[in-house]
Amino acid sequence: MPIVGSIVKGFLDLRDRLVSDKNPVEAQKEVLKMLLEKAKNTDFGKHYQFSKILKSPNLVRTFAETIPYFDYDKMNAEWWCKIHEGTPDVSWPGKPDYFALSSGTTGKTSKRIPVTNDMIKAIQEAGLEQVYALSNFDLPADFFEKDIMMLGSSTDLESVDQHLEGEISGISASQIPAWFRGYYKPGEEIAKIDDWDKRVDRIVEKAADWDVGALSGIPSWMELMLKQVIERHQLKNIHELWPNLQVYTSGGVAFAPYEKSFNALLGKPITVIDTYLASEGFIAFQARPETEAMQLVTNGGIYFEFVPFNPDYINQNGALVKDAPCVSLAEVELNQDYVLVISTVAGAWRYIIGDTIKFTDLERAEIKITGRTKFFLNVVGSQLSVNKMDDAVNRLEDAFSMKIPEYTLCAKKIDGEFYHCWYLGTDATMDENEIAAKLDEYLKDANKNYKVARSKALKGVKVSPVPVAIFHEWNAVNKKKGGQVKMERVMDTEKFAEWEEFVKENL
Repeated sequence: MPIVGSIVKGFLDLRDRLVSDKNPVEAQKEVLKMLLEKAKNTDFGKHYQFSKILKSPNLVRTFAETIPYFDYDKMNAEWWCKIHEGTPDVSWPGKPDYFALSSGTTGKTSKRIPVTNDMIKAIQEAGLEQVYALSNFDLPADFFEKDIMMLGSSTDLESVDQHLEGEISGISASQIPAWFRGYYKPGEEIAKIDDWDKRVDRIVEKAADWDVGALSGIPSWMELMLKQVIERHQLKNIHELWPNLQVYTSGGVAFAPYEKSFNALLGKPITVIDTYLASEGFIAFQARPETEAMQLVTNGGIYFEFVPFNPDYINQNGALVKDAPCVSLAEVELNQDYVLVISTVAGAWRYIIGDTIKFTDLERAEIKITGRTKFFLNVVGSQLSVNKMDDAVNRLEDAFSMKIPEYTLCAKKIDGEFYHCWYLGTDATMDENEIAAKLDEYLKDANKNYKVARSKALKGVKVSPVPVAIFHEWNAVNKKKGGQVKMERVMDTEKFAEWEEFVKENL
């Protein structure tokens, strides 16, 4: 009998019955007030008169009207650059002990995003909330005695100017609490290996020694690791080695595009739980099995605002125009795409994180990620968002019984005419013309603006299949293998030319 597991499961079930649900709107008001109070004596707080905002009878509205939107470049150029010069109390009290490195999706150099001790604490508390929510998933008691494989970035952080730098998954893993270390795999020694291929080699080597019940990590890199374990140990699927594997906690990107290729590595169905951990903080997690949506962490270290996703409100670089209207959590509507704006205990203020979301349940504050502001394709008025593209690719997978976990595209001019040129990551063979026709059909069905564009300035669709490994190598060359990577679903013409040259050289 799993004694420890029964105790843990019993505790989670009891806590679920005793702890009442929080009101997300009220929790957010408290978070905003806490943020302003703590930061009112920082340079940022004095500049924007936080003390005056705190006296306002309408804190939410006054805050929104007083402080402009910031993307990373603006926040870094005007404020965070001072932190790197050694200045304390810039946009949050003190100086951060960590900086999260994030190359994002289009940046050629890493962003350096402050991670304060308050943010570390907020991430850990959100992680505990997610653990408590496992009581909703009806997992057996023995699950709580199994190993948990966390495949993130290296925990061997680099020391720079009296602080440590690394990717957020590496920073988080380096701060795991003592009680969790017995469950944590691949363990501290292997997790410190900086070279991703060497780290995976050690994981593959040790895999048979572990009884893994849960996986956590970005889908593309998790798939690669599992494939290597399966190949090295000559397995039909991963359950032959880890028969008690029951949960996969996905994160970083939407899981749906990877679902078919991921499931092909399993011997039986498992529970997939989505999480939303960004370099700027732990934003949301799936709290119940009845939905694939995630619940915003509304009582932690992040205050959320939402800008309706409208092409008129977004610049070509993905930033918001200065007068773009925003709403609070109390004002959001169901099934409306919003650009996510956050203010945090790491000193990010009205910060455009770059993701778009929609609400599926207002009372629970549950959301789905619908795309990236920089992945919005609006050349010649097609107005395609990532969720529409993902849906069309999923329909292709179903129609042609193939797996397409990766793709990218560009609106490209060929002989004076605009085409949407798609590269589909698949190891299956395909009729390119037939696939292009079906893809075009699905997008017309899903988006009236695309349909209008196809009748006018958008000449057609071109499709090129490439092996999935090409996408992995592109990410490895342009960012960091195994890191917090969001593959560019939409590229500009300059980046797309680099991509096409890369494909040509590596096929």
